[in-house]
Amino acid sequence: MRVAVTGTPGTGKTTATDRADTDLDVVHLNELIREEGLATGEDDERDSLVADLEAVETRLADREDVLVESHLAHHLAVDRVVVLRCRPAELRERLLDRGESEAKATENAEAEALDVVLSEAVDAHGLDSVYEIDTTDRSPEAVAADLEAAIAGRREPSAGEVDFTDHL
Repeated sequence: MRVAVTGTPGTGKTTATDRADTDLDVVHLNELIREEGLATGEDDERDSLVADLEAVETRLADREDVLVESHLAHHLAVDRVVVLRCRPAELRERLLDRGESEAKATENAEAEALDVVLSEAVDAHGLDSVYEIDTTDRSPEAVAADLEAAIAGRREPSAGEVDFTDHL
């Protein structure tokens, strides 16, 4: 089983995967990219690395029972995609609290309101493989429990249930 946990930065991906009780090997993709040089360059405007997704796929090709966590994870070949969501105003505050710039926090809040990551996940993997979890005002343990249910197949696919368009 290969599972992607994805979502706009600040939705709680790392926290949820670190708390989830699963037999899958957890890979924090951003760390892997940084530590193993799996980038094609840097995006100075966003102060981030540009991932070489082909190199990442090659690096993970022999890993079958894996949970890959990153805002990029839905771009990989996986069996299920769990998209973590958060109300844009809350997401913006989370990002500002962790030291992100106003511009970056606003850009990510707008992307969340527009369902950017969810849309990409559904386009790449289809409605039957995408599970949406709203993390707004929920404990990390509750989010981790929902993640565990999606991994175990105790939860139905649920893309499109969360709607933050009122933020726009």
